[in-house]
Amino acid sequence: MDQGSNPSYFSCVIEFENGEGDLGLVELQSGTGSDNKWLAMQHSWGANWKIELPPQIKPPFSIRLTTLESNKTLVANNVIPLDWPPGKSYHSLVNF
Repeated sequence: MDQGSNPSYFSCVIEFENGEGDLGLVELQSGTGSDNKWLAMQHSWGANWKIELPPQIKPPFSIRLTTLESNKTLVANNVIPLDWPPGKSYHSLVNF
């Protein structure tokens, strides 16, 4: 989680090892509420991805990763918890 993240702006670094190559799409989904659509994040720089959060989007968050070349997709379900603070690292067990 980037230090500048807050309830209306979400930014994170996606680390991957032994992967399928570059990420082509990173999406965020709220684990609460009736509108659980995947929201596309914007590539900021390097491994950084960001999104302006609509008011109805609340944690916990799942993150869906799609590779650029092979179009392979993985989901880290509820990887960002309800009480996430900026600057903290979270890990999932998904890996390309």
